[in-house]
Amino acid sequence: MAAVGIATGGGNWFSALALGVTLLKCLLIPTYHSTDFEVHRNWLAITHSLPVSQWYYEATSEWTLDYPPFFAWFEYALSHVAKYFDQEMLNVHNLNYSSSRTLLFQRFSVIFTDVLFVYAVHECCKCIDGKKAGKELTEKPKFILSVLLLWNFGLLIVDHIHFQYNGFLFGLMLLSVARLFQKRHMEGAFLFAVLLHFKHIYLYVAPAYGVYLLRSYCFTANKPDGSVRWNSFSFVRLISLGLIVFLVSALSLGPFLALNQLPQVLSRLFPFKRGLCHAYWAPNFWALYNALDKVLSIIGLKLKLLDPNKIPKASMTSGLVQQFQHTVLPSVTPLATLICTLMAILPSVFCLWFKPQGPRGFLRCLILCALSSFLFGWHVHEKAILLAVLPMSLLSVGKAGDASIFLILSTTGHYSLFPLLFTAPELPIKILLMLLFTIYSISSLKTLFRKEKPLFNWMETFYLFGLGPLEVFCEFVFPFTSWKLKYPFIPLLLTSVYCAVGITYAWFKLYVSVLTDPPVGKTKKQ
Repeated sequence: MAAVGIATGGGNWFSALALGVTLLKCLLIPTYHSTDFEVHRNWLAITHSLPVSQWYYEATSEWTLDYPPFFAWFEYALSHVAKYFDQEMLNVHNLNYSSSRTLLFQRFSVIFTDVLFVYAVHECCKCIDGKKAGKELTEKPKFILSVLLLWNFGLLIVDHIHFQYNGFLFGLMLLSVARLFQKRHMEGAFLFAVLLHFKHIYLYVAPAYGVYLLRSYCFTANKPDGSVRWNSFSFVRLISLGLIVFLVSALSLGPFLALNQLPQVLSRLFPFKRGLCHAYWAPNFWALYNALDKVLSIIGLKLKLLDPNKIPKASMTSGLVQQFQHTVLPSVTPLATLICTLMAILPSVFCLWFKPQGPRGFLRCLILCALSSFLFGWHVHEKAILLAVLPMSLLSVGKAGDASIFLILSTTGHYSLFPLLFTAPELPIKILLMLLFTIYSISSLKTLFRKEKPLFNWMETFYLFGLGPLEVFCEFVFPFTSWKLKYPFIPLLLTSVYCAVGITYAWFKLYVSVLTDPPVGKTKKQ
């Protein structure tokens, strides 16, 4: 695979890791794929067979185009390769079309575009401090980080079983992070601006980028105590950053602005008519909120404190994506989630400005922005947890405290993705891959930090081991109980609520670390 050639500078071991995971992806081609497979096939058809002016209006399929323009052009480029595999997949009216050639093309298109992700991982490894490197290759931080990223369990099942194109998008994000670590701020800003116009979910972490670039690039010097030297502000650098954002945005949105279609594009990108939660509850604060409302409503009905006829018909457990009213607790609006998200993000952004800790401080802020948005955002998808897990991998090989947070976050976050693969043939695959990744992560990081205190306390260990009995109950016990017909939502509810506790705990633990760590004082920055 091309990934091997890209990584030649990193040694044979990196090439072997990249080749190995590529072969695994090829083995996963025949596995189950979700409706996202049809979503992307439909987008291929829309962009190939219709003029640009109709891309964001076409609604023959329920899976309308709702990604930013750069991704639409990406689908357009892929469609010109797809026509050599099976022309019928490019017919807008061929709903739910899936031939063997269509399957091969779409699967291999994800694998091929992962080359960018492999390159980004290679660049990130250059930014890792090798002071803790052991004598053995497998004990070196760069090797461990490469495995944690290239063989990430969540990314494997979401992209190469469930089906999406997250690999090259995360590649853009990690590459932009690497460029900021390498003091190549303009390149990092450009890559992130491009990324936003591929998938707008990365707006979650935009505050971290904006504040860090303003603080560390537009202001060119610090005082001895680490605070900003206000007279070092460079207006030219600010204009340069603004120009990058403007030009990328103009290239992406300009054609639709010229067609007077910008409001239509934005309405597709931000569909607030959707419900608070996705069909499967993401394991966040609102999952805990919804569960509490459900428990209170049941108690209220049992005690005859609630009128059954006044219970809202739109149930949070029906699997539908719609607006609804909570039964006991106040219903949540998009504005309320926005306020909660901003309040959760602000302390990390203030720390990034007032307690500068260099690129690592930026990375921590980025992760906290991602986690805060995941925990408190509107209509959050469970897959968005990867936006925090993958960058947290970079921190995990630097400090024992960060390694502990990573292990709790990744193990809990990855397990929360299990309901995405609900078919029987994929059950042993997801369990085996999850176990292999988790065991490697814990053992390698314990070895790396073996001279320091244990990575988990007794409470954290107990919680993580609790995932085992939860899986046994959900997959092997519940289907054979009488509850399955009356309460089919219980496995999803338990998984979501249990994982929400772990993810919230990891967010809180990372926040404590960020707030208590001292600033890095430097009199002059490069």
